[in-house]
Amino acid sequence: MGSMYQVQSKLRQDLGLHKIQAVRKSGRELNGTKAYVSAMARYGFNPTEESRFFHLKKTDLTKEFQRRGYTRHWEQLVRAPQERPDDPHTENEPVPAEDQQYDTQYLCEIGIGTPPQKVKLDFDTGSADLWVRCRDSSLLHHADKKFDPKKSDTFQESKTDQTWKIQYGDGSTASGTVGTDVITVGGLQVKNQAIELAKKVSSAFSSGEADGLLGLAFSKINTIESDGKPDPQPTPVENMISQEDIPKEAELFTSAFYSARDDKSEEKSFYTFGWVDEDLVKASGIDIAWTPIDNSEGFWKFPSESATVDGENVSVSGNTAIADTGTTLALVSDTVCKALYAKIPGSKYSYQYQGYLIPSTITTDQLPQLSVAVGGSQFIIQKEDLLLAPADNDHWYGGVQSRGTMPFDILGDIFLKSIYAIWDQGNNRFGAVPKIEVNQHTVFPTTESSTEASSPSPEPAAPIGEVYLLPSLEQVRDAVANLQML
Repeated sequence: MGSMYQVQSKLRQDLGLHKIQAVRKSGRELNGTKAYVSAMARYGFNPTEESRFFHLKKTDLTKEFQRRGYTRHWEQLVRAPQERPDDPHTENEPVPAEDQQYDTQYLCEIGIGTPPQKVKLDFDTGSADLWVRCRDSSLLHHADKKFDPKKSDTFQESKTDQTWKIQYGDGSTASGTVGTDVITVGGLQVKNQAIELAKKVSSAFSSGEADGLLGLAFSKINTIESDGKPDPQPTPVENMISQEDIPKEAELFTSAFYSARDDKSEEKSFYTFGWVDEDLVKASGIDIAWTPIDNSEGFWKFPSESATVDGENVSVSGNTAIADTGTTLALVSDTVCKALYAKIPGSKYSYQYQGYLIPSTITTDQLPQLSVAVGGSQFIIQKEDLLLAPADNDHWYGGVQSRGTMPFDILGDIFLKSIYAIWDQGNNRFGAVPKIEVNQHTVFPTTESSTEASSPSPEPAAPIGEVYLLPSLEQVRDAVANLQML
């Protein structure tokens, strides 16, 4: 282990590597139901409990698909009324795209091009695209922060007519063309990186501060196409490795997230590329626990065959989990979820809020200690993080929820805040040490922000496959001003 730190220290000095501050999005209030629905849209699972939000199988009957011998089936994320309907035939509403988008809490600044143009991106270990709002896109968004390929000496357009597209169940899209350029991440230069330029963006993508997204999963799930056929391109870390100027011991990145419960002004969360924070590892008092990963599906997946709740073992033989910075919640099997909430006084499942709720009067010493396995090691989820955010005036929304019909756990920020994570792509392994914060308060908010969550009331959405006209800038500004959250 000492030799790894020595190699990384030399590389850090030679290249001037530094931490990338992960800044919490300003004005972003956590909403448990919205976080859960975002995960459903991202991974396509359905709840196992009776719930308002679910994927409904559809048959496309638009004229475009009324052809002999061809019927198009698809799934749409919909919601039922807030109260359980007496009539089982009650109409369900599509969930708008702004309530399905990326659930990341942090923004990180990188440079693209020569000279570097600074942009703020979501870093996401559950996807594999690097897309950015382009200066000439049809929908303006923080124009001073967009990437302008014409101002980069090293930008090259794709020679194979590569395209990309992100599409949600209500038909909202972001799409564009592809080029390559140099990116600078934490002082590390990555050459010939595929940059997906967002040139058409539906109005739902106009909200928020992010200029785009940087995927840190594996290229198997990259969405770039050539001539309508999949043509996945390497991620920044894969390109970093292929450059062969990075030692094997440094073919990795790390992440450390901290709670904002007590001091929102002090942003300590960060990423590093090419080196591990040795001081943070030493502070944990233990060596890094490594486990091999299975990236065959494009994710950071590892065995997670047990959990404990207040010291009682919960066996989930054969279970696996992925670590995902693009998901807020920790989503686990029903077995673990029910074992956890059975130990929390007054907790209950809520149809309306689509998740387990915890009484607002709960105290930290009443919360159980939950740990989950990463390979052969157990890691505790900080007690305070079991309380995500107010659901209504009397309840917290739980930070740990059911994964529904997903075949594996999804360990998002609720879990990742309790560890220092080492994503060692070059050696195909995931490492972790505990990182529990000493002081976090659990005082239930009494402001208007804790009032009952409401659901948006979207216009009926057209099915996938129809043509969508992009709105004018004035329409977008009006839509953003009137945007309602879940």
